[in-house]
Amino acid sequence: MPEKILTVEDLEIKFELRGKTLHAIRGISMELHRGEILAIVGESGSGKSVFTKSFMGLLDQNGHVTAGKATYYGADNKEPVELTSLKKEKEWLKIRGHEIAMIMQDPMTSLSPLKTIGVQIMEAVLLHQNVNRAEAKARTLQYLADVGISEPEKRFSQYPHEFSGGMRQRVVIAIAIACNPQILICDEPTTALDVTIQAQILDLIKELRHKYHLSVILITHDLGVVANIADRVAVMYAGDIIEIGTGEDIFYDARHPYTWALLSSLPQVGVKGTDLFSIPGTPPNLFTEIKGDAFAPRNPQALKIDFIKQPPYFDVSPTHKAKTWLLDKRAPKVEPPSVVEKIRNGGLF
Repeated sequence: MPEKILTVEDLEIKFELRGKTLHAIRGISMELHRGEILAIVGESGSGKSVFTKSFMGLLDQNGHVTAGKATYYGADNKEPVELTSLKKEKEWLKIRGHEIAMIMQDPMTSLSPLKTIGVQIMEAVLLHQNVNRAEAKARTLQYLADVGISEPEKRFSQYPHEFSGGMRQRVVIAIAIACNPQILICDEPTTALDVTIQAQILDLIKELRHKYHLSVILITHDLGVVANIADRVAVMYAGDIIEIGTGEDIFYDARHPYTWALLSSLPQVGVKGTDLFSIPGTPPNLFTEIKGDAFAPRNPQALKIDFIKQPPYFDVSPTHKAKTWLLDKRAPKVEPPSVVEKIRNGGLF
């Protein structure tokens, strides 16, 4: 197996809101391998951003890790860091940016309108790399070229409002790369972009992964976005990872009913003249205790035990596992929806 750069064990995160407790992350365990792209997929509100923000100490003040741990192994020959043990901002500053960097989904909220983009990238270089201003500018121009911005010298002196949405996202990526991180977290980096620009940004992330030896966590609500970029895919629902495997495992051999529902919702599998599939119901209320499988109330194929006891992980293969009682040897045989069979047989991705 590839070397691990990050491991998470039984992580729980809770928020205190108006005297109530919201159980946002419910005992997640997973690992990130060096040099891979891991996509975390799920509906809005499933906890994807909260989960990854905990790796950088970016939880809101009312949010706390209440159980479990996350261990970052960093560059070669460095001592592992137990991220959940870090409490002070001074401790997090050694990790945030330089070791683990994040790209947010709206580049305009990440960029200052009062500074040129060259100055903003240079600030990251000077903060995280031991170079003088002349070398920092030279590296900034190189980063601009690396993220696909033409005429770097000219663009260096321009402001964010002079760039398109796709170009601003490239600038934000350049700032993240300038921090010289080991892990790059991309939080819905293509949400506000049109389809053509989405593809370009995803291709760019793939290129930079190799050039800068990055391990990438890509957060998205759209399974179709990750079909051609992710080495592994983790499907998240109600604060838990309910299925994880290679891209081929998830797209061609999905086993959890929620993953089936996500695949059925893809526009690519729609039939002309018919309505697109939508998942019935709404996600569970995380202010209340969840019994059994969190997806059971929305699952027309749910078993009785799904409402009583939470399923453990069942191994489908050495690279693929899912939390569903359908994989128990005592469960009745349930066929996936016809759309999922169509994906398996048609090779749409």
